[in-house]
Amino acid sequence: MNEPKQNPADDKRTLWYLRKIRLLEPIPREDLAQLVPHVEIREIKRRQVVYLPGDPSDSVFFLVGGRVKCSKVSRDGKELTLSYRGAGQMFGELGALDDDSPREEMVEAMKNAIMLEVPAELFRGLLRQNAELCFGFVSMVGKRRRDMEKKLEHLAFGDVHAKLAFLLLELAKDYGLDTERGREIDLKITHQEMANLIGSTRETISTTLAQFKKKNLIHLSGRTVTIQDSKGLEALT
Repeated sequence: MNEPKQNPADDKRTLWYLRKIRLLEPIPREDLAQLVPHVEIREIKRRQVVYLPGDPSDSVFFLVGGRVKCSKVSRDGKELTLSYRGAGQMFGELGALDDDSPREEMVEAMKNAIMLEVPAELFRGLLRQNAELCFGFVSMVGKRRRDMEKKLEHLAFGDVHAKLAFLLLELAKDYGLDTERGREIDLKITHQEMANLIGSTRETISTTLAQFKKKNLIHLSGRTVTIQDSKGLEALT
């Protein structure tokens, strides 16, 4: 077992955070308590990098506040956003499967974030001990793979209208709030970030959003997008 941290975080605070993670609900309180001394609470500022490609995959992360972005960056600086992770979600999960291989993606905080860093070896031990946790973890990894396959399909075969419509519908599903005007995407995302998510350019995104607005498919207010006609967007995908 990994040695406890030399300067452990407050035990009560760490345990409280661990118990807020839905994936960890099957773990008995006493087992979580044993994990506490080995967990590091990390407070990350907006735009601060959590890890880079090539870093060791010897830990997994649980986000308890804020939001992070997982992305691939090419040698010439081009970026493709893979996903966003919000409070209560896990990232860096492949470290639990293979901590001998280095990280392949970059993770960056999109807003001030609080996260728990758990040694991969200890998390694997929890998976071996608790079938319900293991099933939940495998289900999560499987869903993320299916989501990535859908995204790759749209990137490969869809035009920009189809890709952007699909993206907006997915963001509305994950971050949407019902309002009088429609389904508001509660995620302050720039046109450049949208472009990075679908492999396009900021200018093309701005033009396409304006076209969607003209057709009354969406409403725009600053960086906030509200879906007014979800069926109309679905017809484009």
